[in-house]
Amino acid sequence: MTTKERYKLFIDYFSKHHPKAETELVYKNEFHFLIAVILSAQCTDKRVNLITPALLKKFPTPASMAKATYEDVFAYIKSCSYPNSKSHYLVDMSRMLIEKYNGQVPSDNNELQKLPGVGRKTANVMSAVIFNQPAMPVDTHVHRVSQRIGLVTTGKNVLETEKELVKNIPPEKLNLAHHWLILHGRYICKSRKPDCMHCPISSFCQFLGK
Repeated sequence: MTTKERYKLFIDYFSKHHPKAETELVYKNEFHFLIAVILSAQCTDKRVNLITPALLKKFPTPASMAKATYEDVFAYIKSCSYPNSKSHYLVDMSRMLIEKYNGQVPSDNNELQKLPGVGRKTANVMSAVIFNQPAMPVDTHVHRVSQRIGLVTTGKNVLETEKELVKNIPPEKLNLAHHWLILHGRYICKSRKPDCMHCPISSFCQFLGK
């Protein structure tokens, strides 16, 4: 089976069975989503969804969080991974939004990456989910799953994987494909023990074929 054929089978299956796949992070607006995505780095969406209600009730806007101390924020996110670093990111990011962007989350991907705590993956998530721009956010999970399935054959790191996925997936499907890969890796193609027996795409999966 060629890689092109595998991409077609992948897109056809998920387009039919999961046409409205979306993030599992809970949010009300772009600022709240940005907070959630920053917190989600090396942390589960389930944990983030437990943290954000109280945090964002106390600091619902960039202006309110910009006035907070790192210690104030830390108290709300201490059950998250790397709470010390993330408390600095959230406060500093909010301050930059106020000082440079009039309190608005920028829609430009390059501008997003200037914000503290926002790297390429986080900026791509914002572009795909909030601003509906074609983007393929790739973290270690998407990197693993796309290689395991056989969609990516040359990607040695997340950036190379992103480029290969973008090259082979139609722009109108990119945002959905990100969610397909994330959710497939979360519930079926798990890191330590993939559930190949119950995998709906096992017939064209390179990993199972090996």
